[in-house]
Amino acid sequence: MPAKSKKQQMAAGAALSAKRGERSKSSLKGASRQMVESMSKAELERMASAKRSKLPTRKHAE
Repeated sequence: MPAKSKKQQMAAGAALSAKRGERSKSSLKGASRQMVESMSKAELERMASAKRSKLPTRKHAE
């Protein structure tokens, strides 16, 4: 599932770097901290690889 907003894509990228060991988990905040615990590496890679140019800054409430 690709990211639905730029913020979500950035949070997934931060969580992915912590999952890979490139960044400490304690440096994460908010959604990225939850993502690293609840999502697999493959899920994070799919979400972080979304093209940001076509994404809104924030996902609007439905």
